[in-house]
Amino acid sequence: MNSLQDALRIFVAAADAKNFREAATRLGLSPQAVTRAIRRLEDHFGETLFHRTTRQTRITEFGTAKAAEAAATLSQLDEVLRPAEKRAAAAMAGRVRITAPRALGRLLVLPVLTRLAVEHPGIAIDIRLSDELSDAVDEQIDIGVRMGVLSHARSVMRRVGKVAFGVHASPALIERVGVPPSVEALHALPTSALINRNTNRPWHWFFSRERTLLPQQPAFFTDDPAAECEAVLAGIAFAQLPDYLARTHVRAGRLVEVLEKDAPPPWDVIVYRPQRGPVPARVRLVFDAIVAGLKDDGQDGS
Repeated sequence: MNSLQDALRIFVAAADAKNFREAATRLGLSPQAVTRAIRRLEDHFGETLFHRTTRQTRITEFGTAKAAEAAATLSQLDEVLRPAEKRAAAAMAGRVRITAPRALGRLLVLPVLTRLAVEHPGIAIDIRLSDELSDAVDEQIDIGVRMGVLSHARSVMRRVGKVAFGVHASPALIERVGVPPSVEALHALPTSALINRNTNRPWHWFFSRERTLLPQQPAFFTDDPAAECEAVLAGIAFAQLPDYLARTHVRAGRLVEVLEKDAPPPWDVIVYRPQRGPVPARVRLVFDAIVAGLKDDGQDGS
């Protein structure tokens, strides 16, 4: 016992134990060393910390208050004295909650997160894939990724690129039914209906000049964009697909885009996080990695 700091550590352990012997065992000391440390602090404070009899040791009211103060002080001191690399490692440990659209999240966001998780094993990735817009503050989400318009005064937002949408079909389907000459001609062709889970109704298709189309007689229904893409590849229907789902297949000749002159303006891809006090280092790291990863992916509609 070279300092009052050592005595305080022994005191905190004793306050948390059933008796001095148990505290000594936890600390790897003798019971006599614990007793000497407590006596030294009692002399220092001028107050009794423990009522001691031959049968039991019971902390006093003054001792309880002092133990709480000592524990808080020692915790702060440990943080101050902790080596910089250990403080940095602790800052990068913990859970980070992310939400993203299902297809975009699976194809573009998840690869960024898996690479990051390997580089920083202390970070626990919690990703929730949903096409419904989540309120980051209300749902305790750290980071969100969305397409389209996002207006939220309580969020920090970064526009990282754009997603183009186009009507696609397989070469086999086009050979069978032909290329639609206009948007309206789609009503007479087999189409796919992507279901909005909030309303249980199909999403409208969007076109240039603020035109929309609601599939009238769909040949395929689903609430999953990836499943819709698979149906289009199989030659079941035409569908309006985001470019991150369609572009690889278009380049390989498995899909053909039609009505290109009628395509709608691309949608923004936005990464956001709530403004709620200091941002933990691990959240900032994941946020910056997603922003950089989606920019690198080139979500610009090309």
